[in-house]
Amino acid sequence: MNHDIERVSRRVFAARLGSLFAGSLATALTPFAFAGTSLAPTRRHKTIKPPALKRGDLVALFNPSGFADDALIQRATSNLEKLGFRVMQSAHIRAARGNTAGTIGQRLTDLHSLFANREVRVLWAARGGSGTAQILPYIDYGLVARNPKIVIGYSDLTSLLLAIYAKTGLVTFHGPVGSSGFTPFTVAHLEAVLMEGRAPYVMTTAEEHAKRALTEPNFVQRVLRAGSAEGTLIGGNLSVFSSLIGTPYLPEMKKSLLFLEEISEAPYRVERMLTQLAQGGVLDGTSAAMLGVFVKGEVPAGEESLTLTQALDDHFVARLIPSVYGLSFGHIASQWVLPIGVRARLDADAKSLTLLEPAVMARG
Repeated sequence: MNHDIERVSRRVFAARLGSLFAGSLATALTPFAFAGTSLAPTRRHKTIKPPALKRGDLVALFNPSGFADDALIQRATSNLEKLGFRVMQSAHIRAARGNTAGTIGQRLTDLHSLFANREVRVLWAARGGSGTAQILPYIDYGLVARNPKIVIGYSDLTSLLLAIYAKTGLVTFHGPVGSSGFTPFTVAHLEAVLMEGRAPYVMTTAEEHAKRALTEPNFVQRVLRAGSAEGTLIGGNLSVFSSLIGTPYLPEMKKSLLFLEEISEAPYRVERMLTQLAQGGVLDGTSAAMLGVFVKGEVPAGEESLTLTQALDDHFVARLIPSVYGLSFGHIASQWVLPIGVRARLDADAKSLTLLEPAVMARG
């Protein structure tokens, strides 16, 4: 696709897509006014911080990922209302196309309209799932940069969070989706990071997390390599993160604090994705590695396989950067809120993370 794409009409653009992809993608995309494919190489942008969140603000529940039914949408809406926010639902939040939340055009329309809405302060993902990466080439990143807002979610939302930061410099937030369980631990971190912009701000292990480690091996924390390091927080779900290698949506990784989490992936698949990160040069520039809880990653009974411990150790023990497993983020109830693009310090020995600067701009 050429770079003058934003100057063609909807009809002509759809026709070009149809000729390239036998019409199937064009059907999914139209009708929509596109901003362009944004396939230029990633370059470092000046960091943009969104305005802080206040109770009573209008929060938009949106869904660029997997299909959400009425029960999930209602649960997410109720969760955010209980936190003291006014909640609006995006126009196509109930749309469905296969396993995704509607066509690419529907999901983009929602994203763009919410960024253009001056009253909306937060774009809060209703759920994860799959399909978010489909919309990345067509996002109007200029619109996003001109209207900085908090964007929050995790899991499949990793691709959107990283792409927005890579293309605009806007800080995004790896944290609970709207339908998550908002434990007191999670709420405290939301308040500290999104509302108060606390810095320095120290994050340590959730009490619930420590208790679960007594009986659940995947919650046990381990220092893979001791030490401390500072850098820019960048990361998310391992499988989604690794899928962005070679695309223009992966941020610059030099001097980064890489954070990764995973769910329902066998150790050999985790090892393969980490090998992709290593061979793709992603791990070379990182200052430290923060690994969350890798849920449901056990080796099936009777199967010959690397263990998760072996897969992680093979990549991080010998690497000359501090690294620790089992921090309080991932597909778990009590989560840290991690601002992508903010400077922080990892203390692997203390298993703690300190935000060194506010993640949001103060509001009068």
